[in-house]
Amino acid sequence: MSPTATSTPTWSPLLEGEDRERALAAVTAVAEAIGDAPLAGAASGPTLATGEAGVALLFDALERAGFGAGYGEIAVLRIERAMELLAASPLEPGLFSGFTGVGWVAEVLQRGLADDGAAEAGDLEDDEQDLNVSVDEALAHHLAKTPWTYHFDLTTGLAGYGVYALERLPHPAAVAALEWIVEHLAEIAAPRPGGLCWHTPYEMQPEPNRKWFPKGLDNLGVAHGTPGVIALLARIVAAGVAVERAGGLLRSAVAWLLAQKLPLGERSIFPYSVGEEVKIRPTRAAWCFGDPGIAAALLAAGRAAGEPEWEREGLAAARAVAVRQAERCGVNDACLCHGAAGLGHVLNRLYQATGDPDLREGARAWLRRALDFRQPGRGIGGFLALIPLDGDFENLDWQEDPSFLNGSTGMALTLLAAISEEEPAWDRALLLSPLAGRTSTA
Repeated sequence: MSPTATSTPTWSPLLEGEDRERALAAVTAVAEAIGDAPLAGAASGPTLATGEAGVALLFDALERAGFGAGYGEIAVLRIERAMELLAASPLEPGLFSGFTGVGWVAEVLQRGLADDGAAEAGDLEDDEQDLNVSVDEALAHHLAKTPWTYHFDLTTGLAGYGVYALERLPHPAAVAALEWIVEHLAEIAAPRPGGLCWHTPYEMQPEPNRKWFPKGLDNLGVAHGTPGVIALLARIVAAGVAVERAGGLLRSAVAWLLAQKLPLGERSIFPYSVGEEVKIRPTRAAWCFGDPGIAAALLAAGRAAGEPEWEREGLAAARAVAVRQAERCGVNDACLCHGAAGLGHVLNRLYQATGDPDLREGARAWLRRALDFRQPGRGIGGFLALIPLDGDFENLDWQEDPSFLNGSTGMALTLLAAISEEEPAWDRALLLSPLAGRTSTA
């Protein structure tokens, strides 16, 4: 396990009794429905978010948790298939849809095999055995580009590359990559009153969004904005890499983030985004956007920087989500990214890190809602995903989706984590695993 992988000292099952049985049935049904056959259609690629690499995480987690035989072999089969697909059709470096995401999953599986005694730990330092030597080289080439004119965010940019590099520590290539990432983040940081953030300009927005933000925006989502960078910088500081430079950026970014709170009484604590000509709107409650993901980022930042007040801010935001009325949370499906399962898992993660009883009950309630979305006999393992048709997020339809981020794999992983004694490794891709420490619940 990498130096940044240690988060909480213990992990305990969240769901019990009938809830546990429902969750186990759902996880088993998803695993059986997906099996070891190649993915088809839109999911047929190698990526973490939608393809073979992401699905490999489910079978790796099942193997680690001891919920059946043969799952480890399926995980290895799928990551090997992903690597073959990647070699045949090279991708951009982004974590969720590019080569660093495939490499990240390969690293998680390699380390799991070593921890289980299936490989010698020294093999991970042997280039002939290391699946990620070529990924390291490609990332180093990309990061050497100056000035930096590419994305900064977790899904496609610097923060996502950092997730891969953290998993590779203490490999020298990982240290070098993290140092480059910190320098590029410093280079493109946007000064703002009270601190700094990372700005998304017009040309780096998805085409459908550009009409809404003609002058760009300062995004407050973990997936696409400054909170994701904060979560990464916290882990870089905790890993002891570029501590002074990364720590300075972290402090300025947290100061800016905390200044963006909405007035009391709004539906959420933080908005979707801010900026010139940006309409300030409360967010739904999700990992990708909104208070839950921000809460996890603040908790990690506080622990990395030794700032108890940041931890308290994170815990307060998480508690607010845990007790928020469901109809005010904007949850419409069960997916990991922005659905009931994902919200339940974020609250479970934060409960495991803090011991807060409000977070425990909130997590249970949202995971039960995720199970309520299940319809045995339909979809993949009983789950359907609410998918935009032709990329139009105003035109959604229920469809089968095996994927990690929006589909049945991600839903099953959250439920497995809720009934297992094995701390999940897969959510390090979402920068959710909190750093060591224990926040006071007082």
